Amino acid sequence: MTSHASLPVLPMATWAQRLADHKRLAQLYTLPARKRRDAGTIHPVEDFLFQYYPFPIALLEKWHPGVGIGLAWDLPEACNPFTNRCYSVKDRVLFADPDLLPAKRRESLTWILQLLIATRDRLPNFACHGLHEWAMVYKGRQIRHESVAELRLPQAEIDELVESHPISCSHYDAFRHFAPDARSYNRLNPTIEQRANFEQPGCVHANMDLYKWAAKAMPWVGTELLLICFEVAIELRDLDMRASPYDLTAWGCEPIQIENPEGRKIYENEQKRLAFKALAVREKLIYKLQFAAFKQSI
Repeated sequence: MTSHASLPVLPMATWAQRLADHKRLAQLYTLPARKRRDAGTIHPVEDFLFQYYPFPIALLEKWHPGVGIGLAWDLPEACNPFTNRCYSVKDRVLFADPDLLPAKRRESLTWILQLLIATRDRLPNFACHGLHEWAMVYKGRQIRHESVAELRLPQAEIDELVESHPISCSHYDAFRHFAPDARSYNRLNPTIEQRANFEQPGCVHANMDLYKWAAKAMPWVGTELLLICFEVAIELRDLDMRASPYDLTAWGCEPIQIENPEGRKIYENEQKRLAFKALAVREKLIYKLQFAAFKQSI
């Protein structure tokens, strides 16, 4: 069993307060999302993470301390609010125990860790200017979000921008949604098998995916870090949609007109700002995953 002797231990009153505080913070996002879902309405920015990523809304609300933190425990085991598959109790300390990781689960966390490290260590590209969303609606044969919002420019102008500007999309999940006729305009050909060889820390989608990888690594990374990833992803989604060819002014999203040099500069500056924010988050995820998978720090 993993030694718990060196873990910082939160008193019961402290972690119980953190549990309650976290739920209140998470519900700033989850309660409005549930109301919109029940009403049959969609917010193209705030609901995207709940729709695109296959995780329940409740995942964001349930607090977990994450690996490397002990919780003072003076209650019977039957009162344990956490799953026993991941937690151990010893000497009145409850902690997420990496020794309980099944081999396949450890292998999955190791894969995520390696991807995060490879992404971190690659040079960032800030010259994509959000053209992936434009390439997705090229020729207008399939418009992904047409049930939510209309295009803000004529189709001919969208097509001309795709054809006349270099596209360098490095993210497989974005590239796979390109219109078939637009794929040849991308300078790269990212595949799911070669994801770790393409993803880079300037990419809006790679940074948005930090939420996905944190969710897949629960409860080991802890819900407080999960919420941070979610909040960064919301900002990234907002940038993504504001720079898209969709008209989202009805939701208070003023467009970033990347069809103009001024708009492309605005996008690049915002992309850099959010990439810097995501850099710190990625490092925290790497630390937690190294601890969980190998019981070692950076």
